[in-house]
Amino acid sequence: MEHAYKLAEHFISINGEGQRAGQLALFLRFTGCNLRCSYCDTMWANAKDAPHELVTLDRIAAIAQKALSGGVRFVTLTGGEPLLQPQIQAVIGCLTELGMQTEIETNGSVPLREFCTPHRPCFTMDYKLPASGMESHMCTENFALLRECDTVKFVCGSRADVLRAKEIAAQYKPQCPLFLSPVFGQIDPAEIVEIMKEQHMGSFRLQLQLHKFIWNPNERGV
Repeated sequence: MEHAYKLAEHFISINGEGQRAGQLALFLRFTGCNLRCSYCDTMWANAKDAPHELVTLDRIAAIAQKALSGGVRFVTLTGGEPLLQPQIQAVIGCLTELGMQTEIETNGSVPLREFCTPHRPCFTMDYKLPASGMESHMCTENFALLRECDTVKFVCGSRADVLRAKEIAAQYKPQCPLFLSPVFGQIDPAEIVEIMKEQHMGSFRLQLQLHKFIWNPNERGV
């Protein structure tokens, strides 16, 4: 029997953050996550019994081909934590062979080495800072695997988080862009800018979640 994936939703929208912010992409959101961050904005998709459609690889390919026919060349796998889906490697390979540029939004706790194959996607990898309550789950070995096409995202809920992001970057020296993203409604982006100036954090970029400014912050499918 062909494997079925738990797909919570799929839609076309702009990337809200990371290196491809503002670009149209196909989003494939899978259910399930091994973390419970304090600020999570997709908690509805994290539970094992989260609403989903069981889809085959052929169905995913058809969704991707329809996006391609509409001029969308980028695809973002998200969740939950998409890398926890059994046989997700086959999805990555399929999308790559179709000619889509594949990005994985991953929470920083899943080892990335097994995904560094000829079909290697680009990773937007979180590093969970203290305000998340999940920093102890981070897989720091991943930093050595990151490339220029990848992104490290530090979601900051406080001044202490921003300072911790600076420490982590200095310790592991990831070879890719570094973004500071404020927890929506918890820390003023202007405060982060002031800390960046004060702490000489010129290697970081401030990133706001575009979709939360364009649409209602709680709206799905955008």
